[in-house]
Amino acid sequence: MDFEALKKYSALHPKPAGLTLQYGTAGFRSKAEQLDHVMFRMGLLAVLRSKAVVSTIGIMVTASHNPEEDNGVKLVDPLGEMLHPSWEEYATQLTNAEEQELQKIITEICQKAAVNQHKDASVFIGRDTRPSSETLSQSVIDGISVLGGQYHDYGLVTTPQLHYMVCCQNTQGQYGKATLEGYYEKLSKAFTELIKQSPSSGESQRHLKIDCANGIGALKLSEMEPYFPKEVLVHLYNDGTKEKLNHLCGADFVKVHQKPPRGLDMKPNERCCSFDGDADRIVYYYKDATGHFHLIDGDKIATLISIFLKEQLAKVGQTLKMAVVQTAYANGSSTRYLEETLKVPVHCVKTGVKHLHHKAQEFDVGVYFEANGHGTVLFSKAAETKIRQMAKEEKDDEKREAAKVLENMIDLINQTVGDAVSDMLVIEAILALKGLTVQQWDAVYTDLPNRLLKVQVADRRVIDTTDAERRAITPPGLQEKIDALVKKYKLSRAFVRPSGTEDVVRIYAEADTQENADALAHEVSLAVYHLAGGKGTPPQP
Repeated sequence: MDFEALKKYSALHPKPAGLTLQYGTAGFRSKAEQLDHVMFRMGLLAVLRSKAVVSTIGIMVTASHNPEEDNGVKLVDPLGEMLHPSWEEYATQLTNAEEQELQKIITEICQKAAVNQHKDASVFIGRDTRPSSETLSQSVIDGISVLGGQYHDYGLVTTPQLHYMVCCQNTQGQYGKATLEGYYEKLSKAFTELIKQSPSSGESQRHLKIDCANGIGALKLSEMEPYFPKEVLVHLYNDGTKEKLNHLCGADFVKVHQKPPRGLDMKPNERCCSFDGDADRIVYYYKDATGHFHLIDGDKIATLISIFLKEQLAKVGQTLKMAVVQTAYANGSSTRYLEETLKVPVHCVKTGVKHLHHKAQEFDVGVYFEANGHGTVLFSKAAETKIRQMAKEEKDDEKREAAKVLENMIDLINQTVGDAVSDMLVIEAILALKGLTVQQWDAVYTDLPNRLLKVQVADRRVIDTTDAERRAITPPGLQEKIDALVKKYKLSRAFVRPSGTEDVVRIYAEADTQENADALAHEVSLAVYHLAGGKGTPPQP
């Protein structure tokens, strides 16, 4: 390893004094001007990771739904999954190292992770549309090059597209072709096959208004439009030509504020959806005849997909095990509907996509979504092989047709990560095949009223949780207090958890009425303030 060259190049990407960052679920995120050294060093780390696993690694430059002036970076592991937790630790160490420690830390990583210096390294790079992304991805390239790695720069892509390319590359094309055309062709072919089967329900059914968060989703959807069958009429809004990324728009804005984005005018009962800034989350919504806004979040998306897959699996008659994975934030009504009405097992895990993805891998068919609209479906190798075999060879017509539908679903779903484009096509196909309107979908169950709050604390680490973050173990007395408060309200539950990113404690409460959910959330926030070292003035109702 050429440590002289490393020293020379590293000096061109100096670390700001006193800055420390932590690699979390979303990789690194910060103000764009603080990230030059991080990008260079993540280029270095990707080369080491690639040599360690002898596979192509991905690097995505994006800060997703954060404001336009922020940026970030995350690494993608060989099968398109998130970076292995032990390497998250290395990423943090390498980023925070002082200039003179770089060589030592790289040597330590190589020893700990058994990095074979003689192997070739290959890295795929992608970036979002932020003004800072191009310069920052150049810093990534500097890092890759100084350690002699090969790279392919895909330029502007959605985050899920980069995950897809990495998976295609490392499965030697079994998952698909590692090009944008390959991605568009695979998805549009599966989608076209699926909607061929749909009872034609008039033109109006196929109109969909999409808020692209003024981000990369708009660019990639316009590229993909020629591949769509003519029945699909998508109308793009917030396409990035006029306004700022994520400003008063995008999936996160719509979910948090429970209102439509700026720049999209909604007529009653029109189907609309929003992507986030890097197109890995999606939420749907509509206005009813009285002008009331209805949000259809990740829980309801998971439910629609589960209903459909369960019907198809019943038709093929295979004993394939299906389950839904949620977090504590999932609305109680969705959990109740899935378990009691649909009779599908539901598993609750800690917040964070990697926990959901990991749990979903335990089943033949694992559906996972966070309430924020990030999610996908995983099929086990055995289930996929069985389904593809039946689609080809099954003699019974009904079973074979159902297997073909499932086979196209497998091809339409991006199994590497939540993908707004893929999820949107899955939802559109299911609504078409079942002849459902957006209102009928929304009416499957009624969400329990809920409220999210946060309380500032001196140190978020005083709160420790168990049972997938649904119960607090410390500070003493807090959980007992929450239990007593919950007993006062009907259909209620509440939990608290420390934020992953700032010194705040997040509070979630739900109950039979909005008034009760608000009251419960407020009472729990007071308990947190008093028992967990709240800062500033006590929470006001």
